Amino acid sequence: MNREYELTAEESGQRLDKYLAGEMTDLSRSRIKELVQAGEILVNGKKSKVSYKVQKDDLIQVIVLPLEPLKLEAENIPLDIVYEDKDVIVVNKPQGMVVHPAAGHPSHTLVNALLYHTRDLADSPEGFRPGIVHRIDKDTSGLLMVAKNAAARESLEKQLAAKSNKRQYLAIVHGNFAEEGTIDAPIGRNPKDRKQMAVVEKGKSAVTHFKVLEQYQGYSLVECQLETGRTHQIRVHMAYIGHPLAGDPLYGPRKTLPGHGQFLHAKTLGFEQPSTGEWLEFSVQPPEIFQQTVADLRKKRVK
Repeated sequence: MNREYELTAEESGQRLDKYLAGEMTDLSRSRIKELVQAGEILVNGKKSKVSYKVQKDDLIQVIVLPLEPLKLEAENIPLDIVYEDKDVIVVNKPQGMVVHPAAGHPSHTLVNALLYHTRDLADSPEGFRPGIVHRIDKDTSGLLMVAKNAAARESLEKQLAAKSNKRQYLAIVHGNFAEEGTIDAPIGRNPKDRKQMAVVEKGKSAVTHFKVLEQYQGYSLVECQLETGRTHQIRVHMAYIGHPLAGDPLYGPRKTLPGHGQFLHAKTLGFEQPSTGEWLEFSVQPPEIFQQTVADLRKKRVK
C-alpha cells in the first residue's frame, strides 16, 4: 500500500533531500533520492532534483511506494567461527560486513553467510535477522554471539537485558587523556540529523565504561566495556566526552587516521551457555589494519 504525504515548506535554502530527511524521519536520504528519481516526489506539481533548494511555501508531495520484501538467501561467504555448539555460534565479523539484510544492502551480509553455514538459526520477529541477538556496525570488527534455536535466543536476550554478559572493545580515539571512568548519558536519534545518534535528554539509558591503555601523539588507545547496547553507543559516548573515534565518518573529524571507517573492534565477548549455564569467554585480535596503525602510533608514544 502506498503512503502519501503533502508538506508546505516553512523555510528556504536547504537541499530537497536534506529537508525531507529532517521532516520525514522514517526515510533516509538515499531512499528519498530513489523516490525523486522515480518521479514520486513533486515540488509545486513538478518533478525535481535532490539538489533543488527548497523555497518557503513550496508544496512538496511525496508518494512512498512499498519496497520489495527482503529475500533471505544463503551465500557462500567465508566465516571466521571462533566457537560453535548446538545452541550458539561465536563469529569474528570482519570490518566492512553488514550484520543482516536491510534496504540498501539486501545481500552479502553476515546473515547470508550464516544461512550457508547452517540451517539451525533461531527465528527472528522481523524475519530478516535469524539468529541475531545483538549487532555491531558495518565498519566495526569483532565478536558476535548468534542463537541457533529459540531457547538460546531467549537466554542470550535475557542476559543482554540483565547486563550480565561481557562485551569489551578496543578503540583508537582522538586526543590524549590518562584516565578511566564511566559515561552515563542517554542516547537517542539526533534531532538535527537522522543519520546520527546523540546524547539527548529523552534518550534511552546508555552506560559505557572506559580505560585509557596507551597514549600517542594526538591519539589514545582505549578499552571500552558496554553495560548497555545502544546504536553507535561507543562512537557517540566517546565523541560526547571530546574524544571521537579515529576514522569515524559520522562522529569524528575529517583529518584522521587512514583506514576504512572507525577504529573500533569488539575484542572480548563473554556469556553463559544457554543450556548448561557455563561461562564462555572469547577474545580475538583486531584486524591487521588496526594492529598496524597501533604499531605506527607507538613510534610516537606519549610517556
